[in-house]
Amino acid sequence: MNQPLWGIDLGGTKIEGAILPSLNDPEPIIRTRVDTEASKGYEHILKQIEKLIKQMENDSGLTPRKIGFGTPGVLDPHLQTMKNCNSTALNGMPLKKDLEDLLKIPVELANDANCFALAETHWGIVKQKFPNASVVFGIIMGSGVGGGIVIDGKVWSGCHGIAGEWGHNYLDDSGGACYCGKTGCVETIISGPALQRFYASVTGNKITLKEIVLRYQQHSDETASQTIQRLCRFFGKAVSVVTNLLDPDVIVVGGGVGNIDAIYTEGLKSLKEFIFNNRVDVPIVKPSLGDSAGVFGAAALVA
Repeated sequence: MNQPLWGIDLGGTKIEGAILPSLNDPEPIIRTRVDTEASKGYEHILKQIEKLIKQMENDSGLTPRKIGFGTPGVLDPHLQTMKNCNSTALNGMPLKKDLEDLLKIPVELANDANCFALAETHWGIVKQKFPNASVVFGIIMGSGVGGGIVIDGKVWSGCHGIAGEWGHNYLDDSGGACYCGKTGCVETIISGPALQRFYASVTGNKITLKEIVLRYQQHSDETASQTIQRLCRFFGKAVSVVTNLLDPDVIVVGGGVGNIDAIYTEGLKSLKEFIFNNRVDVPIVKPSLGDSAGVFGAAALVA
């Protein structure tokens, strides 16, 4: 008999847990959350995870055999410690070992972009429209830019655990310095904050991305139009590198910036210009799972 799939999405402000019956039945048996309270430190985060799992056990009457965790960074496969986490208390910590010691069961870890890609592959837009897709590239474009690779239904993490991290490929010097220590990363140009920064650098006015998009749609603001046109051009250029290297069957674009419709028209034209092919066949689509993707993808790690 198949064991239910337990997934935990470890976020900066909340930790969400879900139990799914199986890969064929993603209707949650239970779904609940607690606050991360990350400011209280690493040990406290572990206690909050333990608290959530006990709550899930009590509410469901089930006991996990193993648990998948979506994390805000990656586990270094050589050092077995966390890195690149925006929840900085996790960086340098042996999270997998500590969780297994605490919970007394095996755990699997993957970053949020990988979980997003995995969930959309098994239950989301890929499953619905491209069920025969073998290679899926999942993009998250929001406050940062990340990516995840799924091959034949499994996350591809890579030698360094950084497979899919196209947000820190070099794109253009105009992006300026990145928090990672490099200059001109994809994230410095097409993330939400980067778009707002560009608009402000031209106009001197700080407005939200939502307002920039609205003004672009209304054709009421030349700089707003310039901002979105720049996004689309650099989106195509950045995705062309991924497409040339990986040539995925489907690209799924999530995150707040992924809601900008121009990406799927003008961004596609840009991709056609930069790709090493005379046409673009790969579908570039919006996701269908919404905020369920993280915790569902975490559960799929242990399928």
